[in-house]
Amino acid sequence: MGEVEESGEMNISERRVGIIYDEKMCKHHTPDGDYHPENPNRIRVIWNKLLANNIPQRCVVLSGKEAEDKYLMAVHSENHVNLIRNISSKQFDSRRNRIASKLNSIYFNEGSSEAAYHAAGSVLELAERIAKGDLNSGAAIVRPPGHHAEYDEAMGFCLFNNVAVAASFLLDERPELGVKKILIVDWDVHHGNGTQKTFWNDSRVLFFSVHRHEFGSFYPGNDDGFYTMIGEGPGTGYNINVPWEHGRCGDADYLAVWDHILIPVAKKFDPDMIIVSAGFDAAVGDPLGGCCITPYGYSVMLKKVAAALMDFAQGKIMLALEGGYNLDSIANSFLACMKVLLEDKPVSGSVEAYPFESTWRVIQAVRKKLSSYWPALADELPLKLTIQNAPHPHILISNSDSEGEDEKAPNIDSEIVQEVMEPFSKLKVEDNQDQGATSSTSWRSELSKIDIWYASFGSNMWKPRFLCYIEGGQVDGMKKPCTGSMDKNLPKEILWKIFPHRLCFGRDSTRTWGPGGVAFLHPDSSVGEKTYMCLYKITLEQFNDVLLQENVSSYQMNSPVFDLAALQSIKNKGSIFLEVFKSGWYRNVVYLGNERDIPILTMTCSISDAESFKLGEFPLRRPSKEYANTLVKGLVEGGQLSEEEAIAYIEEASSKPLC
Repeated sequence: MGEVEESGEMNISERRVGIIYDEKMCKHHTPDGDYHPENPNRIRVIWNKLLANNIPQRCVVLSGKEAEDKYLMAVHSENHVNLIRNISSKQFDSRRNRIASKLNSIYFNEGSSEAAYHAAGSVLELAERIAKGDLNSGAAIVRPPGHHAEYDEAMGFCLFNNVAVAASFLLDERPELGVKKILIVDWDVHHGNGTQKTFWNDSRVLFFSVHRHEFGSFYPGNDDGFYTMIGEGPGTGYNINVPWEHGRCGDADYLAVWDHILIPVAKKFDPDMIIVSAGFDAAVGDPLGGCCITPYGYSVMLKKVAAALMDFAQGKIMLALEGGYNLDSIANSFLACMKVLLEDKPVSGSVEAYPFESTWRVIQAVRKKLSSYWPALADELPLKLTIQNAPHPHILISNSDSEGEDEKAPNIDSEIVQEVMEPFSKLKVEDNQDQGATSSTSWRSELSKIDIWYASFGSNMWKPRFLCYIEGGQVDGMKKPCTGSMDKNLPKEILWKIFPHRLCFGRDSTRTWGPGGVAFLHPDSSVGEKTYMCLYKITLEQFNDVLLQENVSSYQMNSPVFDLAALQSIKNKGSIFLEVFKSGWYRNVVYLGNERDIPILTMTCSISDAESFKLGEFPLRRPSKEYANTLVKGLVEGGQLSEEEAIAYIEEASSKPLC
């Protein structure tokens, strides 16, 4: 299918390793030249790193080749293929940007078509060479990436699903090559939704994806990547998702998954070939991934697969580049993987840390769900493994009452798109993660010395519910657990007060509580109104962590969102709107006075949101039974009202119109 190009004085190792790279894939870039993390430098820096280490000189270097439409249409619709084929033509000049704007995290320019066709064709080219036995293994340095691209839609930087096209080609077009079963390992930090859907009903493909998920709030922002999604029909049990609950997962977490899920299942599946959707955005320092895999970690992950499967896949392994947006990390990680394929001395490193507690929780959930399909997963994990846990991660997960799904207002999924996947010109690669950690430690130390009263008016009035935001965990009625604050010390004091503000319940549903409204406090005081509020004496550092959990899915807390300057300013302004949270429902911090010279702060909706409730632009809704019960428990156990009085209090706030 392609011509072999020899680069310099080739010294091909005993194991023939192929590599493919083509500058044509650099023609795809933003139309206006603005910075974007998915840019041509991603593959250039990898190629230059490999050249500097004499890697291509030891490999079979293949020419890039465009994919044929008939092979693309085995995975994508005719309309989709036609769109990508023609999007760079002059006839689309006037509407190219408009079309891109309607897609999820996609841009187009005059070179997008050629790059996309070469990315898919190059992966297919290399896969066929490996399947034929011309090569033992190989790596495709391609872009745009592919694993998010679905049957009829480009999304998440991906135009064609490169890996799915190659796998489909081998299984359906070249049966004589003997590749009857393919294991696809997707270690990109984002779930490979497009690849999953392609082989959802297909037992010939074991699709394995380990990714940051955060209960559906991390991109692509749905439940497709949850561990309960195991395939359908003949493909039931052949779709395995390992969904991280938070960021900061590193070598120890991934290798635990390899040892206790992937390798046992892969050995039983007995594939004829392994294709790795090799995204490197879970690497240390990646600006979008927030995880911590080292080059050494990637090399061990690949080596474990290669070693375990050598007997029955004859070492037929191919890497196809997916994501990865820190140029140093992506280049060093790719180099480490190439050294594994070439059977070089491994890169230096070690895994001394333990996995997070949540890692074992996820591993056990996956094993239990799939044990009836893969008996090797049925055994209980040894206690000595699960009791050795890493400290809690420094990234917080949103478990907020503000995670609504109301189509009239941005929900958490659209926020992920807006804050992480769209305004790329504002994103900067974090070259030094340790520096960020030092910055985080500095502000936390400072704010841990300042006390405030956090005044709660909703479910947080019940102490066990509020402590989920401090200690982590969940209470009855909550659909998912909280991560908790960095500082897990309990509130120093608790007291109750009544404030002249209007309480109401709005929005259609939340991820934490399901259908029904949640509590909002009108930011302005009003004579005649009365709201019971439970005040927790916590530190300003803890207040920042509670703010975060109430508003967003994840956020690198290298600096506080509400600092000492804001604390001084709010006493004069009365409230401060936190722009950083954008779509959060509780992004307005309101000052309610002092108690013993300590400021009282609460968080609620903005004035404009309150007006939208009044005008019917945002829905007012009664709370769910589970949510209302937490308020009743808080009021009763706090000694404010009897159960009957508490129910009547909530009923009045739920039914009285805003005026």
